[in-house]
Amino acid sequence: MSDQRFIIEMGMGNDQYGMDYTKAAARAIEDAIRHSSIPLFDATGLSHEQMRVQVTVGVAEPDKVDCTELAKGLPRGRATVTAVEGGLNVTNPDSGTTLVIATAAVEAFLPRQG
Repeated sequence: MSDQRFIIEMGMGNDQYGMDYTKAAARAIEDAIRHSSIPLFDATGLSHEQMRVQVTVGVAEPDKVDCTELAKGLPRGRATVTAVEGGLNVTNPDSGTTLVIATAAVEAFLPRQG
């Protein structure tokens, strides 16, 4: 039986001074899930453990994202995080500081019902 997606949320986050891609990605994920309220579990009696959470974060340098650490921070379900090329790096021409911008898509899936 395959899973069925029942929610997708998008978010954006940044790290203005440290060029920390994981921090920017964490903020993007937090932005996405902050907008979600899922009464489905209370209404149906389903367990959060049945939910599979798939997170995709886009940053300019995906190899610098600690996906394992980000997955630990997700509050519900069985989570996986994948970093892909995306987001944006913006350099301040006056200071040389690079602002890291990350985007995130948080998707939740449940086993397909009957």
